[in-house]
Amino acid sequence: MIGVNVVCVGKLKEAYWRDACEEYRKRLGAYCRLNIAELPESRLPQKPSESEIKAALSQEGRLMLPYIERKDSLSVALCIEGERRSSEELSKLLDQASVGGASTVNFLIGSSFGLSNETKQLCRLRLSMSKMTFPHQLARVMLLEQIYRAFSICAGAKYHK
Repeated sequence: MIGVNVVCVGKLKEAYWRDACEEYRKRLGAYCRLNIAELPESRLPQKPSESEIKAALSQEGRLMLPYIERKDSLSVALCIEGERRSSEELSKLLDQASVGGASTVNFLIGSSFGLSNETKQLCRLRLSMSKMTFPHQLARVMLLEQIYRAFSICAGAKYHK
């Protein structure tokens, strides 16, 4: 069974986001070993400068390195400039990763300022969920739903219509 790490900067503050994530965690238990890693968000002033933001993203990226540097894993950066894929294409990606020998797929979600360029460059794929902007807490729920949908497609389950 393949492992899936959802590596996030920051914690979910509202109970409804946590409840939604927990529901998908339960559902995904039939398809993968899911781990959600919540990394600490860098503290920034109310109106941070570009250099302060860059330093914070770099610090957060260093905390993601243990997930990215694993040779037997596929790392996917969620970022606005990434490519958009359909649910079926995400399903194929997960299936190909497993068949191709990856023991783990890492999905990286940055803070509200995103991910550092260095972190994105270390990932084999950059993925965008939409042209629209979403709160990064909602992005986690949306990602978990899409991972669940992708595994459901692979399994031929009725969830995906």
